[in-house]
Amino acid sequence: SAALIAATPVDAPEEWNVDAAHTEVTFEVRHFFTPVSGKFDAFDIELIYDAVDASNSSVRASIPVASIDTNNERRDEHLESPDFFEAATYPQITFESTAVRRISETELDATGDLTIKDVTRRVDLPITLLGVKEIPAEMQQMLGGVGRVVAFEAVLEIDRNDFGVGTGQWATDAVVGKNVSIRIAVEANQQAGM
Repeated sequence: SAALIAATPVDAPEEWNVDAAHTEVTFEVRHFFTPVSGKFDAFDIELIYDAVDASNSSVRASIPVASIDTNNERRDEHLESPDFFEAATYPQITFESTAVRRISETELDATGDLTIKDVTRRVDLPITLLGVKEIPAEMQQMLGGVGRVVAFEAVLEIDRNDFGVGTGQWATDAVVGKNVSIRIAVEANQQAGM
């Protein structure tokens, strides 16, 4: 799925191409006592990052619910059903930042609106800049002309009940834990000479 990351230095935005093979959206939730993980196979992420003034940065993400993958087809179908995400009615999970602030040299906080099903809530998304690397000229051709690589990671803890996911018997019987950890790891690159 196409995704874009733009880095904004003092002069002008720089566009980055997300490397889908090294980008992932994963989650973990408990089934009774056991941690069960899964991922979303599709996503669109746009991130504008201003290294000088973080307030010029922004994050937008859209994740198709039908791309959920817990390595169990029956469970995935159940998660897409009205018992949980109601994917037919609410096909996308979205996040859109309203403000970004710098916490430290490598830590940012994006405040924004997370929408799951028909519920939108204001959340704080902590983002870590994992690194930026200039690719040596002798390696650029081997990497398809890539001149720079950047990576970000965001981890968010939510209560699924706040979004009406898995309510009713699934919540009252505590079969599925209410706390869900969501992790987004993004690697993006820029062609040499840009």
